Amino acid sequence: MTRQDIVLDVHERPKVPQWISLSIQHLFAMFGATILVPFLVGLSPSVALISSGLSTLGYLVITKGQIPAYLGSSFAFIAPVIAAKASGGPGTAMLVGFMAGMIYGIVALLIKKFGVKWLLNILPPIVVGPVIMVIGLGLAGNAVNMAMRIDPNDAATYSSLHFSVALVTLFLTIIATMFFKGFFGVIPVLFGIVCGYTYAAIVGIVDFSGVTAAKWFEAPELLIPFVTYSPELKWSVAIAMLPVVIVTFSENIGHQMVLSKVINRNLLVKPGLHRAIAGDGFALTLASLIGGPPNTTYGENIGVLAITRVFSVFVIGGAAVFAIIFGFIGKFSALISSIPTNVMGGVSILLFGIIASSGLRMLIDNKVDFSKNRNLIIASVILVIGIGGAFIQVTEQVQISGMALAAIIGAILNFVLPGREKNVDENALLSEDNQE
Repeated sequence: MTRQDIVLDVHERPKVPQWISLSIQHLFAMFGATILVPFLVGLSPSVALISSGLSTLGYLVITKGQIPAYLGSSFAFIAPVIAAKASGGPGTAMLVGFMAGMIYGIVALLIKKFGVKWLLNILPPIVVGPVIMVIGLGLAGNAVNMAMRIDPNDAATYSSLHFSVALVTLFLTIIATMFFKGFFGVIPVLFGIVCGYTYAAIVGIVDFSGVTAAKWFEAPELLIPFVTYSPELKWSVAIAMLPVVIVTFSENIGHQMVLSKVINRNLLVKPGLHRAIAGDGFALTLASLIGGPPNTTYGENIGVLAITRVFSVFVIGGAAVFAIIFGFIGKFSALISSIPTNVMGGVSILLFGIIASSGLRMLIDNKVDFSKNRNLIIASVILVIGIGGAFIQVTEQVQISGMALAAIIGAILNFVLPGREKNVDENALLSEDNQE
């Protein structure tokens, strides 16, 4: 890539009108996914936007303004956040992100000291791929219930009308994903949600009373530890979070590799992978301290960078500022809250399926050989234990279950079964195709 191919380089500042339009473009790219996660887990979309913006600004500072990455709500943490919220309320759910952030900080220090190869030896594709599949498939029932029912938690509330809303949303999102190009090609989820919401309003299942009653400017309800709640550590929640961290580490490393290719800089060397991981850890910790869902770097915004050739961190920072401002607009928050769960269910059918499929894709792209019995055994055990809901009751309060148990057993099998590749290629898990 030559200098002539770059519209704005990493440290170039655009003129104000261009700055605003380019930043809003990034805002739209992350918007659909960022508000979908808190909607699915029962947290405030407004707080999610604020934590997303603050996390991105903090990330830019930690990475010395050298990595133009936007951070938004992470899909990988949906299952443990839902489980934690059901177990001990929103306060317990916040511990998921906080503890993940602490682990990120420790790993960042280890990467700075020892490099990254040790991490890739612990997390080879044969372990991470099936764990990603478990994350997506484990949420499949949630998506279908949201799509088919008036109340996702009540099997007796099946409604053909509400299911039609989900199907319209799903099919229009698929069409946008397959056929839209340019700017609209990077916001298919947002397009699907808007169209599904419009159809839901036409068929009369949207309640606008909350939007009418909401104020234009309103401070969102933050969840602040020791102020609005008293944190309560549950070891079962901590254990359930560990396999998700395994996956998000792989995603974050991959995003840095893809960004390095897009902007033609080796970000693993300068500012260094340890700074990128530390920035993600900061985002996770910050979100947990104000009541937002866990955040991570967004592939959607990397796609915008690749399409526009605008790499300016000032544009990314501008999008973060707009996200914070949107978080304080009360009518906007009420509008999001009025979206029927069936709309989100329709989008979730696709998104959760894509999560599962991306695990399969990781195995294919890394040429995992399933003619070898060790690989067949590891993947099979992870999938059945994770999706089947197996658990080990350690104590009355501590249970290792589902995805956590699957990831732990998979990692153990990878180490004890003969034939393990002990020197993992540092490009493993990091191909650009894996991270789209």
